[in-house]
Amino acid sequence: MSPLLARATRAPSPTSAGATAIITPRHDRPAAAAPVALAAPLIRLRGVSKVYGSGQVALLALKDIDLDINAGEFVAIMGPSGSGKSTAMNILGCLDTPSAGHYLFHGAHVEALSRDQRARLRRRYLGFVFQGFNLLARTSAQENVELPLLYRGESAAVRRASAARALQSVGLGGWEHHTPAELSGGQQQRVAIARAIVTEPAVLLADEPTGNLDTQRSREIMELLRGLNADHGITVLMVTHEPDMAAYARRLVRFVDGRIDSDGPNPHPAPPAQEAPGPA
Repeated sequence: MSPLLARATRAPSPTSAGATAIITPRHDRPAAAAPVALAAPLIRLRGVSKVYGSGQVALLALKDIDLDINAGEFVAIMGPSGSGKSTAMNILGCLDTPSAGHYLFHGAHVEALSRDQRARLRRRYLGFVFQGFNLLARTSAQENVELPLLYRGESAAVRRASAARALQSVGLGGWEHHTPAELSGGQQQRVAIARAIVTEPAVLLADEPTGNLDTQRSREIMELLRGLNADHGITVLMVTHEPDMAAYARRLVRFVDGRIDSDGPNPHPAPPAQEAPGPA
């Protein structure tokens, strides 16, 4: 088992102070005049391709992708339908594997992991937010947010406390006992975000997180994601086709025909909101 996966069974998230042990070798004593090394990227893709099908019906969805993502970045992944952006997000989220190439997460070769090991990596290090809120209809906001901790085997007391903190962090303190039917669309997406961050992930992957919301609620959700990135150091990777939403990211990666067409800093970032948004 890779050191990353061994650590995932017992250690805190990479956002904690001890996370550098995953990528930094231990030494009995430091060298007297060792040069300062640049930190390795949190995520690295090298020569990643993805093929669906075979023979004459084979579809090359990704073509020799190279991509580095550093811890603490907020990256918007854009592109037209069929450009490969969703395929890339599925690979980054360990929901799919590349047909060729290498995917390194904190130095561990994800493409070489078993399905169970990838699932363990997802549970410990990744959080997901989708266009559809994917909340359990007959359970409360509190219970929805507790679910990832239940899968990890945490005690009821730990689950309750962690879920309450997560809901508070997204502006839903006091809404713990409401079911999805009693919440607006914006509030439901806040619950989904709280569920994604309750495990204190290193990376939050958001797939069209504002696709089901109106303009005002979309802006409030984007301010929330920007705050989680800026204030909590969570790396945010967001797929979107909306330039207004991509403006909240600090870096834009655009896919065209299965390749990265452009990659660079956001030249026109959205200005910060004048006031912190309340629950949508």
